[in-house]
Parts: sequence; structure tokens; C-alpha cells
Amino acid sequence: MKDFKYPIFTLGYELTPEQKDFFEEYGFLHFRRFINEEAVQQIIRGMNEIQAKWVAENVEKVNGVPIKYGYDADGSKIVQRFAFASQHNPVLHEFLQDKRFEALFALMQEDNCRVGENEKDGLVINHYINTDKSEFTQMGWHTDAPRDIFLGRKIGPMLNVGLHIDACPATNGGLRLIPKTHKQGWYGLFFRKKYFLDNTPDPEEIALESQAGDLTVHDGRLWHRVAQSTVKGEQSRRRVMYIPVISGSYQPKHANSPTPFYQKFINLVK
Repeated sequence: MKDFKYPIFTLGYELTPEQKDFFEEYGFLHFRRFINEEAVQQIIRGMNEIQAKWVAENVEKVNGVPIKYGYDADGSKIVQRFAFASQHNPVLHEFLQDKRFEALFALMQEDNCRVGENEKDGLVINHYINTDKSEFTQMGWHTDAPRDIFLGRKIGPMLNVGLHIDACPATNGGLRLIPKTHKQGWYGLFFRKKYFLDNTPDPEEIALESQAGDLTVHDGRLWHRVAQSTVKGEQSRRRVMYIPVISGSYQPKHANSPTPFYQKFINLVK
């Protein structure tokens, strides 16, 4: 879909009819400058504080969710996938209190929607950097539907809400998705691609090119991947914070929560 030019919106305290209609048709939304540069820098400082503590203490899991480590451009050890980050930093906790997130609940079309700070994986931060020693440079094609199956739930509406900490033009890899595939049938949902193993560009995919502070939202049933950067080192750095917008019964995690089966393979994602 090389010629597909999608609109970029601004998120207020309610979604507009145009925004709802676009999401219903294509399965995603892009909001410019959800937070400003100062707020982005505060989040980076909070992220670095957590990282320094977890690296020093060699934290392996948080509430049963494995923490993924790798190496930075200078060879130092870094966290490449955080879980429940807001439980470990007041700035990140405060960020989740933003009332604008509640505007997104309308996209779920379900009751009891909320920001699940203490549920599933909590506030997740993915830190991609393309180096020879990095453990997290890309992610193959997938949907989020199998997660519900592994958890014994019916596949329902699901949102991926990402706050982009770094600017990401298409040349720096980043999120690729295939619009309208959130409406595909059961067969397409599970067999259109080889889950996580296939990183091949698709002729129907589009790149969501973000600026620092942008917010993107997509239906988890869309086929999506994270493309590897075409450059290496510092220029390839890409950090995204995923806000857990969920529905259903309240199911908080705790220190003794078991590791979900599908997360035992997290280190296979390179």
C-alpha cells in the first residue's frame, strides 16, 4: 500500500466521529505529539533509572514476566523489554493517569475498560537498537490473538497503544501493519503468516512513521511486525512504551504470578 496516505490526528478527551470511523475501517490511529519534548525526556530518565537498578540487581522477572536484556551501542548491558515499568517509577505511574487514555475505551466496544497498570504485562517498554550484540532488533509478523487463547479467553477486541519515545522514519525500521486485517476470518488470523518467524515485507503493509511523543493505536488482531533498522548503532535506537488498555474481569499480577507459557519463548525474538 505504498500510495496509502493515512491521516494523523490529535487526541483529546473524546474521539471524534472521523477517528472512530477510520479505526473501524482500517484498524489503527496515529496521534501527533501526545506529549511534549520535556515529558519525553522525563520518561527517558525514569526508564534509565529502572534500567540501572534492574541491571545491577540482575532482575530476571517482574510479576512472572521475563525481562529481556541486550547490549547498547557502547557494549553496556541494557534492558530491551521492560514489564510493569510504572510500578517502579513515579513519573511513569503518573503518565498512566492521563485522562485522554479513557477516550480510547470507546474502541474496545466492551464494558469495564481501564488502563491495566497491574494486569497482564503492565506498562511495557520495548527498546530496540541494531548492533551486533543486540538481542532485540526486530519482531516478526504476528497478531495478539494467540495470547488470549493461551490465557484461556475468547478472542475479543484488543488495543496496542504505543507512546513513541524516539522519532522513527521508515528507514529506522519500526512498526509495520497490514490495514483492515483486524476483520479477517479465523484462518487468516492464524495462518496468513508464520508467527514471529516471518519478517518478509508484505506488499500491503504500511509503516507508521512517528515523531518523539506521538501515540499510535492499533487493533491487536491486525497483522503487524517491527522492521529492523537499516542503520546500526545510536541512529537505530527506538523506544516505545505500550499502555495496557484492557477490559474484562480484574486480574492483577503479583510477585508470585506464574510465567505465561508463551512468554517462556521471549528470548527467541531477536
